[in-house]
Amino acid sequence: MVTAKQKQTARTSVKNARHAVASKKMIARTPAKTKTAPGKRGTVVAQRSRSGAGTMKTRAELYEIAKRRDLPGRSRMGRDELARKLGVR
Repeated sequence: MVTAKQKQTARTSVKNARHAVASKKMIARTPAKTKTAPGKRGTVVAQRSRSGAGTMKTRAELYEIAKRRDLPGRSRMGRDELARKLGVR
């Protein structure tokens, strides 16, 4: 059973947390690299759709090809590196 004091403390904690979030400028305090990342992802997706949706393969698709070719170190590679090693766009 929750006491009145516990309820009041919980309300105060929630109120303080909301105030803290509202008062901080969260975007202003994030690193520049983090702020630009979503925009860059959007640009990549837009380029992919403009150039023909199936032209660029995803990392998962490239990983499957690398697995079939038994490419060493494939699990530690990113999409670009896998594409370069496989000679795929």
